[in-house]
Amino acid sequence: MSLITIIPFLGAFLEAILSIVDKEIINSKIKFKNYIVYIFLSIVLVALPIVFFFWNVKPEALELKNLIIFMAIVIVSIFANFFVFFSITKENLSEVQPIRLTTPLFTILLVFIFSFFFEVYENERNYSIIILSLIASMTLIVAHVKKHHLYFNKYAIAAIIGSFLFAIELVLSKPLLNYYNPITFYFLRSLWILVITWAVFYRKLTGIKSKIKFLVLALGTMAVFYRIILYYGYQNLGIVFTTTIFILSTIFIYIFAWIFLKEKITIRQIISSIVILICIVTAIFIGVK
Repeated sequence: MSLITIIPFLGAFLEAILSIVDKEIINSKIKFKNYIVYIFLSIVLVALPIVFFFWNVKPEALELKNLIIFMAIVIVSIFANFFVFFSITKENLSEVQPIRLTTPLFTILLVFIFSFFFEVYENERNYSIIILSLIASMTLIVAHVKKHHLYFNKYAIAAIIGSFLFAIELVLSKPLLNYYNPITFYFLRSLWILVITWAVFYRKLTGIKSKIKFLVLALGTMAVFYRIILYYGYQNLGIVFTTTIFILSTIFIYIFAWIFLKEKITIRQIISSIVILICIVTAIFIGVK
């Protein structure tokens, strides 16, 4: 297995840690305006010294078409964060978590559809890996579904919208990664999100507790390296293959929740973990030559 293939596994590990930290921050009853401004402020501050040494933007990035795509990504990301945050603050996390797990499924389906219309996505049309990704995604969702999850109130719907918007953002990112390196793209994306949300919310911002400040900074730091790895995977391995590997993060979440939060691991979660591992190992053998 090459180093390029191993890197997404580190990303899956970071995604699991991000989920735990994000849960702690939102459980602190932080308001959305504080959440999004301070999170993206921490991301920009962490990324700034890195991007200073690794800045890379090609002239094509300034073409009107690419600028429109970039701003669409920024706006979609803001709304995605809002809908997911709204769903979690009004409902128990356990009740919307299965819905949030639809993001990989939406991502795979969108990129598959786009592959028939846009040349930049044509190399994503590996039917074997797509089938494995869909199996892993559906297994993940089924492992978390319980009877009360079948009731869709406005908060559950918000979670679905947020997951779908995140998938759109991720799929739209691929063509722009031809003109940026991962850290530059993520820095500029986050900077514009910070500027827009600060302009909207700056009159209503309030302070946050010291413990939450530490968690926000930790989240921002991990988010930077997580997105660098994610975009690197998109550039070198493709969206579908990278998404398949990143589904592994759920297994890490099970383990972390069991160790640190003392949560029980169910039989369905164990079975889904085995299925996911089989899908990932098979995808590696198929997708990496």
